[in-house]
Amino acid sequence: MSLPEAGVAGFGSGRARGVQARNILGVRLAEDEARARFAAVPVVRLGTADGQGRPHVVVVTFAVDGDVVYTAVDQKPKSGRPLKRLRNVGENPVVTMLADHYSEDWETLWWVRADGRAAILTGQREMSAPLRLLTDRYWQYRQAPPTGPVLAVTVERWTGWSGARAG
Repeated sequence: MSLPEAGVAGFGSGRARGVQARNILGVRLAEDEARARFAAVPVVRLGTADGQGRPHVVVVTFAVDGDVVYTAVDQKPKSGRPLKRLRNVGENPVVTMLADHYSEDWETLWWVRADGRAAILTGQREMSAPLRLLTDRYWQYRQAPPTGPVLAVTVERWTGWSGARAG
C-alpha cells in the first residue's frame, strides 16, 4: 500500500489520516527478532567514524554468531590500504551496522541496527572461525576466501522497527 492509498497526505506534510495510516507506523522489534532479521539479509551497511567523528559508510558481507558480527576484507579491488573502515576502527571502535528491507508497500518496510564496538582481528588463529562462518555463508568466498583482516563487532544494542505487515 502506498502512502496516498493509506490516507497519508503528500510527502513532507507530516499528516497521517485514518486507521490504515496508523498501521504504517508499525512496531519496535524485539531483540531476538531484530537479530534474526539482521542475520537473514545478504549485506549490511557498516558505519564507522574517524577520531574527529567524520562518518564513513560501506556495504559489507557479514556473518552473525550470537551478539558478534564478523566482516572481512576480501579480495575485491579496494581503493587503498589500509582501508578507511580499518583506520576508523583503529581510531574509534564504536560502530553501527544497518540491515533493511524496502518496498513500495510501506507496511512491509523494516530495519534493524546493531550498535557495538569493533576489534580488528589479524592473526590466523583468531580469524579462522570468523572466516569459516563467512565462507559457509557466501559461495563466492568458497571460491576466493577472504584473507582478512576481520572486523569483529560485539553488538551492545540491537534495535529495529517493522511496518504493520513486515512478516
